[in-house]
Amino acid sequence: MSLSKFILPALAAASTAYAASCSVSATSTIQNSGDATQLASCTTFSGSIAIATQAAGDINISGLRKIDGDLIMKNNTAVNSLSADSLEVITGQFALDGVQGLTRLSFPKLSTVDSVVWNAFGPNLNALEFNHAITKAKRIDIQNTQLGSLNGINVETLETLYIANNRYIGNISMQLGNVTNGIILEANNPEVEVTFPNLIWAMNMTFRNCSSIQVPSLESLNGSLGLYGNVIDSFIAPNLTKIGGALALVSNTELTNISFPELTEVNADLQVANNTLLKKIDAFPKLKTIGGAFDFNGNFSDVQTPALNDVKGAFNLQSTGDVQKQCDEFYKPLKNKGKIQGYYECKGEVVKPGGQGTTPTVSGSGPKKTGAASALNVQSNAAAMGLMGLAAAFFL
Repeated sequence: MSLSKFILPALAAASTAYAASCSVSATSTIQNSGDATQLASCTTFSGSIAIATQAAGDINISGLRKIDGDLIMKNNTAVNSLSADSLEVITGQFALDGVQGLTRLSFPKLSTVDSVVWNAFGPNLNALEFNHAITKAKRIDIQNTQLGSLNGINVETLETLYIANNRYIGNISMQLGNVTNGIILEANNPEVEVTFPNLIWAMNMTFRNCSSIQVPSLESLNGSLGLYGNVIDSFIAPNLTKIGGALALVSNTELTNISFPELTEVNADLQVANNTLLKKIDAFPKLKTIGGAFDFNGNFSDVQTPALNDVKGAFNLQSTGDVQKQCDEFYKPLKNKGKIQGYYECKGEVVKPGGQGTTPTVSGSGPKKTGAASALNVQSNAAAMGLMGLAAAFFL
């Protein structure tokens, strides 16, 4: 329904009657700039506001300071500018989807929303005009935009953060202190630099296709941490002490250095696999317990986990480099003492090192599946499904 149905009669009525026009039970639709102008006398609008699909030009919701509901614009190709010069709070969703004509998004005072859900921006919206910056939100989900950065979004706490398929974004930096559900960053600009300087605690974190990831304050993860297919050369978690789920570093082609100096426990699988340039693993000097499988494969010639004393799952270490000394002098004795509870495989100078229940080979014929390694296979697959399925769990 059009805002005119509510606002125009109010303008002709007494002030007491006008107050009622700022509160509606159904979603009100802005058909044109005139409808938006009629909201100027409302300090708070109780109800949701939608921009009509046929609305065009510049829509300026001036004067309004709070929307007690949602602000929505979907499948609109004709609105060029959406602005609200005084708006500070949206108690519901700020949802934009299929807004291909939008070139300007200006909310200079907006600081609080329940959730930001943006998808499919047009090619000419490259920056946000959010001078104050959004500092309070529960959920941020931004996909398929041409934004160069998220300047203007700087939240302190979140339930979920999902940033995906933003091919021009160069920087993602927020003052996040904790994330109660999870972070997923994937399929963005491969040169994107990620910085969360204040992040202390999170449930799950998954990073794909990033060039730099900085989490200097991170102390604890209740769930899992996964780094897949990034072009980072280093990953350091100087204060991380415990991971409640799995830790996976897989197919990060430029990775040469990893460091977890304070990590003592990983409650599920620990996987370091197919990081082509990673030649040495001495990243876990205090790691004592792995609640799942130990699964390392790659091109390293030195593997050191001096404090390791308990692997509750299977053990797989395969490398093109010569790690046989570590196998014979450290890991095999652990197996003999019952400190490694599952299937054991440790082999160096392997032509095609593999994981997840493969048998090392030097013949060039490739690794083969073995029934004895099925425990590792099941555990690793379960961990991978858990990590890769975070998006489905968080955003349904």
